Amino acid sequence: MTTARELAVEVTRKRALVIVNPYATTVSDWLRNLVVRALAARYEVEAIDTQAAGHATDICREAAFEGYDVVVAFGGDGTVNEVINGLAGSPTPVTCLPGGRTNVYCKLLGIPAEIVDATEHLLGLADRWTPRKVDLGRVNGRYFAASAGIGLDASVVARVDAHPEAKARFGANYFLLTAIATFAGRYVLRAPRLVASAGGETVTGVTAVVQNGPYYTYFNHRPVEAAPGIALDSATLAGLVLRRANAIDIPGLIARALGPGLHLADHRMVHALRPFTELDLRSADGRPLPLHVDGDYVGEVTEARFDVVPGALSVVA
Repeated sequence: MTTARELAVEVTRKRALVIVNPYATTVSDWLRNLVVRALAARYEVEAIDTQAAGHATDICREAAFEGYDVVVAFGGDGTVNEVINGLAGSPTPVTCLPGGRTNVYCKLLGIPAEIVDATEHLLGLADRWTPRKVDLGRVNGRYFAASAGIGLDASVVARVDAHPEAKARFGANYFLLTAIATFAGRYVLRAPRLVASAGGETVTGVTAVVQNGPYYTYFNHRPVEAAPGIALDSATLAGLVLRRANAIDIPGLIARALGPGLHLADHRMVHALRPFTELDLRSADGRPLPLHVDGDYVGEVTEARFDVVPGALSVVA
């Protein structure tokens, strides 16, 4: 017989839509079903697998209209990016479960990096439901949750995504080796150049990265801070420009990106931009520049306009 307390739990159970990327690095049918069954203990759960690029965005626009209490992005940062592009500006909060290799946004929100711990964390949220507003970055009209970049890092993302088996097998080390090879190959020989303008300062270089949170990415579980001074709710973005591509700079850049107590912005070939609300980038020589958002390669551009949209997303974490 159902007790009064159990009935009350049933009545107040929140509706959760779980967006599953079945192609994410650590997601399997077995894990998907296990997670959904676990969440069903505290939520009224519906799970949908994404079928193609942009599918999650379309689903989330409908979810916001239908009044779900929360949307759970179960995949990597690319899945998170599609989800936030469907929910931006709506009252429907988002949270995430780690299913990719790096899971930057999960970590920025304070969600555990292991799926079992993250699922338990989400179950616990049902008893301490406190959605909050955070900012989103935007480039050429597309939102990003954690970071975006033009130049070297986008080239690395494109090359890594072209080899998903190596990405899954070697993880962060594969990114690092690909970054070194890309830098020494395409960028040292004849790097495409860009011009960046923000807050009254203009600088030229070969790569620009933009953060919407305190860290740009993670190397394994170690945070990598590209540019300091912001938070997910600071109403500003941070960024830096790599002025040149030279093989002699590689060791120092790696040391400052990954070494404890060191900062990438302190490298002599790096120009750290002061926290800004708008940034204009353009190709300095007419050659198209590769662009990524939240670790997803989105193509090449000759111009890019970045801005921040304060309080654009509701999150629960």
